[in-house]
Amino acid sequence: MTKLAKNRTKSQKKPKWQLLKAKAIQTIKSPMKLYELINEILFNPDYLFLVTCILIPIELILNVLIVLKVPYTEIDWKAYMQEVEGFINGTYNYYELKGDTGPLVYPAGFVYLYTALYWVTHQGTNIRLAQYIYVIFYILFISIVFTIYNTTKKVAPIALIIMSLTSHRIHSIFVLRLFNDPLAMLFLYASIICFLKKNWTFGCILFSLGVSIKMNVLLFAPGLFIILCLSHGFLQTLKYIFICGLVQLVVGAPFLLTYPVAYLHRSFELGRQFFYKWTVNWKCVPEDLFLFKPFQTCLLVLHLCILLIFMNRILKNVGGLKNLFFQKKRLKLSYEAITYIMFVSNFIGICFSRSLHYQFYVWYYHSLAFLLWNTEYQTSLKILLLGLIEFSWNVYPSTFNSSLILNLSHVVVLVGIGHSLFKKNDPLLN
Repeated sequence: MTKLAKNRTKSQKKPKWQLLKAKAIQTIKSPMKLYELINEILFNPDYLFLVTCILIPIELILNVLIVLKVPYTEIDWKAYMQEVEGFINGTYNYYELKGDTGPLVYPAGFVYLYTALYWVTHQGTNIRLAQYIYVIFYILFISIVFTIYNTTKKVAPIALIIMSLTSHRIHSIFVLRLFNDPLAMLFLYASIICFLKKNWTFGCILFSLGVSIKMNVLLFAPGLFIILCLSHGFLQTLKYIFICGLVQLVVGAPFLLTYPVAYLHRSFELGRQFFYKWTVNWKCVPEDLFLFKPFQTCLLVLHLCILLIFMNRILKNVGGLKNLFFQKKRLKLSYEAITYIMFVSNFIGICFSRSLHYQFYVWYYHSLAFLLWNTEYQTSLKILLLGLIEFSWNVYPSTFNSSLILNLSHVVVLVGIGHSLFKKNDPLLN
């Protein structure tokens, strides 16, 4: 290759950093262009990496300030410590593992994780140390989420700024409440990174570990099943399902080999009844209706029906769901398709959940920007919806109006996803 050709190649590959630098210099010379530069940084996905590099240290400082300045609120931490203390003392019967807030209802992955935290925080007594550990969890968590957004390049940087810095509830769930929900989601998002990198085995292991901390991760399972079938075929998918199941067997072995019924009943109880006073999404209905079994069944049926309709549409170009098991051609799914299918699967489950408690916000908060930017809504409406959902989650205790706003916002997001999906002639899978 000649020197001229080499120089031409280098110029063609000029990094966006140099383009940004050039624009910044122009801005200094012409202040009228400042608006254009800021607008491009905020709305051009090419600048996602730059924005996330700025946001991460800001998040670190913000979380440390929250720990130092905002009083810690005790909700479940002591109960977590009491539950794992029973395990540490040799109790493997889940019927006997309990804390002040009730029985242990999480799988064995939770027990091991919080046993480690029990010892590191001096039997759970050093709350401040636990908070700083959660700051580390948060930075790791948000870095993984940012990696997903940087990989897909679907969302405007302003969405990540809003997502990262404006949610009081999310920061509280991490460093002021010390819930297990964000740790389960940490494993989930890490598994999505693996799926984007086509590391399917390790991704399935991480996914199953997330389930072993809290079962809400299973809301992503229908999407994962479809992705695996498209990428590997049904028979190979059975292998990955086996890997997920094997992880559960290994993690739960001490309990399954001693008191299997108690373990399965407590940690994987799907029919658990929630308390009306804690619900965030259903204060807009009377308590009698909230506790009414047919109402809960109706939500489940709606969940399954909408899920089937949406997934069938996503699979339109491969013959729909009916051909999923017989798909011979292996597809190389795009980053956007993998993320989209996983996030939509989870969001539909959120919309028709029997109850959402305050800490459950982390189940889907970090996927909202991606979902909204996959609709055809105006940017102003997207930001408004993020604000309305955030408002609803910050009303304590929840009210008729806050629950109604939350449900209506969910419906608008879901309709936007559906409209965009059904309008396309070639949705996602080409």
